[in-house]
Amino acid sequence: MQISVSGHHVDVTDALRSYVLSKFERIERHFDRTTDTHVILSVEKLDQKAEATVHVQGANVFADAVHTDMYAAIDGLVDKLDRQIKKLKEKRSAHHNEHSIRRAEPQV
Repeated sequence: MQISVSGHHVDVTDALRSYVLSKFERIERHFDRTTDTHVILSVEKLDQKAEATVHVQGANVFADAVHTDMYAAIDGLVDKLDRQIKKLKEKRSAHHNEHSIRRAEPQV
């Protein structure tokens, strides 16, 4: 998975970049075919904002988080993305198995 990290009104240091990459390993385990991810870190007055768009096969997942600390904002962002991607994965698998022959009632 390709992860691009950019900053808006903030310098993205190596420490921030490596923190984002380590946290996004949690997202990679859900989908093998995650193509790319765009992460934008920004500062708006006293708030630190982290937002990301994850492109998976057939869908784009977007989330953002705002906190007074950038690392906490990144943690919140990854938590939101993790929940959204789990939900998307469950929807796909539930929809796919809905009309399975194994779940069909035997006709008498």
